[in-house]
Parts: sequence; structure tokens; C-alpha cells
Amino acid sequence: MKEVLLTMQGLQFDQRLENADKIETVTVGDYYKKNNKHYVIYEEVTEGFTQATKNRLKFSEGILELTRNGLVNVHMVFQENKKNMTSYNTPFGQILIGIDTRKIQIEEKEEDIVVEVDYALDVNYEFLSDCHIKIHICSKENSSFSLN
Repeated sequence: MKEVLLTMQGLQFDQRLENADKIETVTVGDYYKKNNKHYVIYEEVTEGFTQATKNRLKFSEGILELTRNGLVNVHMVFQENKKNMTSYNTPFGQILIGIDTRKIQIEEKEEDIVVEVDYALDVNYEFLSDCHIKIHICSKENSSFSLN
């Protein structure tokens, strides 16, 4: 297991508002590879709550899974050219979400991995937005990360 720096950028396009919300998270996590699948485990604390959420990213060619346990509970499956439905359990209630994944691109180098996912998101069977996620995983020791 290797300690890594995880940068996640999410871009949500709302068709009705014609604008884009860019969200970026930087955190430390643990990375390992098993049976040709990549794993990243990290924790997240939501503002206003004390309970942390444990997150596990699992990905390989054409598929990315995000499992969250704690304050929010969900198992999201992003599978290229397939729509997956899941229940998103939050402290405020449960939401049914649909993830229609168009493209997953994984670029693996010696010291870092970049995963990009394009998908459409629906909530309770209604289209919400087209989304793009970019996940950058790099070794913590060899990181060239800066907040510029």
C-alpha cells in the first residue's frame, strides 16, 4: 500500500442554467493494485458534521466504482456505455440516481494515474446534468502539487 495525493475535479453542466459548477477536492489516501484493479481508499469530512465518510475508488478498463460509507452511503458504478441506478443515502434522506456513463479514460504512468469519466446524471428518473470527473492520483513523495 502506498500513500498518495488524490485530486478530484468534478464539472457539472446544468442544461437549464447554462453554467458549469467546478468542484475540486484534494486529499491524502492509500493506493494499491490487486488482480489488475486499482484501489484508492480515503476519508472525507463534511462541513457541519463530525462523522467521517470512508470512500473506496476501484477502477480498471471501462469501469469505475465509488463506494461511500458513513455520513452518506452509496455504491456508484460508472460503466462505459451503460446506465446504472443506485440509492444515495444522505442524512437528509434517500435519492435514486442514474449514472449513464459515456466514456472512461485511464492514463497510467509510473508515478501517477489520471482517470476521466463523462456521464449523464439523473435524479429520481429526471435528467439533471451532464458531468465530467477527473481524478489524479500521484505518489505523495514524488508529488509536484502546488496551490497556484
